[in-house]
Amino acid sequence: MSIRKAFFALVYDGQMARAEEAGLRDLRRHLLADASGEVLEIGAGTGANLDLYGPGVVSLTVTEPEPAMVRRLDRHVRERAPRATVLRAPAEDLPFEDDSFDVVVSTLVLCGVGDQPRALREIGRVLRPGGRLLFLEHVRSTDPKVARLQDRCNWLNRLVVCCECNRPTLDSIRSAGFEVGSVEHGTLPKAPPFVRPLIHGTARRPRAAGAGTPDLRTAAGS
Repeated sequence: MSIRKAFFALVYDGQMARAEEAGLRDLRRHLLADASGEVLEIGAGTGANLDLYGPGVVSLTVTEPEPAMVRRLDRHVRERAPRATVLRAPAEDLPFEDDSFDVVVSTLVLCGVGDQPRALREIGRVLRPGGRLLFLEHVRSTDPKVARLQDRCNWLNRLVVCCECNRPTLDSIRSAGFEVGSVEHGTLPKAPPFVRPLIHGTARRPRAAGAGTPDLRTAAGS
């Protein structure tokens, strides 16, 4: 575990506090309102979503790859969601059987995974046919001027908050074979201009691959 990542875990909640109070927590709550059945949350961090899941959730499993984050996540699960299961695992290599979950949740995660297409393949693999991906991600801007700023500042974003600010994540979700449903575009509160573009919405694993529909287990490149 690097000193940088240990420090990032230590200060993460404080770093995010203003954004959460300025509207990010409300976006999380709105996204998770209809999560139901057997739910997996990837990259759970320190557990910002734990107390936002409703009674429709039958079981909750949360994964996080970084040991320093997992220690804080374990503590917060004991305090806020004692029935949840915590596993240390990267989104690119989920330790679950195919077709295990009804819903997968990703909030501010796909910007930081090492291999985004592989992570999306794994999400598709563990979702049941017809299962949903609920996502809230900061993304590459559709405004060319802002996108150029994101490209110039991406090195700084990687250094400070360990993620990429210029990923076309919605395109990646579609390329991975998901059927994108509702999507809202907004801004990440209290963030620098190059990090503000935000999307939140739902995508579904197709119930069966049809003509022109990629198989989620092999989409986005193998």
